[in-house]
Amino acid sequence: METEATLSASKEPCCGENPPEDAGRRDFLTRATVALGAVIAAALSATGIGYFISPAFQKREEDWVDLGRAGDFKAGSPALVEFTQRRRDAWVTSERRSSAWVATADGKSFTAFDPRCTHLGCPYRWDAGSERFVCPCHTAVFGPDGHVISGPAPRPLDQYQTKVAGNRLMILPKAEKKA
Repeated sequence: METEATLSASKEPCCGENPPEDAGRRDFLTRATVALGAVIAAALSATGIGYFISPAFQKREEDWVDLGRAGDFKAGSPALVEFTQRRRDAWVTSERRSSAWVATADGKSFTAFDPRCTHLGCPYRWDAGSERFVCPCHTAVFGPDGHVISGPAPRPLDQYQTKVAGNRLMILPKAEKKA
């Protein structure tokens, strides 16, 4: 016959087992901790991933550069204009000094030429006496409109897009190759 001590001993947990009411609370706390950790990890991951891929979804603005008042350019005489081009790439903004030859025949429409020869990229100059662009490297000669007159240049001078906005001459310093 079992004694009362034996019966009470058989009802107590054995070998470190938790009583049934403690097991429900422990299970709840474990699940709540895992769920809270998952929510925090998802929030941090979404923020981090969004930070790194956001530049891919941003609209790219064209980098027009102001060269000065449109009325300051004399008709018939190309002028070498130096400018600073600012380019933003994701989080980095870089500056680069460059130049362009600006020509106008009437003071209203403008042509801007890349300052490098289309043969080997040498800088050329305007020769006012002959009214031509002359490259000293390999004797390439270009007309006032950029077409090849003589020399080894394979194509006319590259041009930049131009526009006049509020009496200011603007260029988009991305050379367009002319065939």
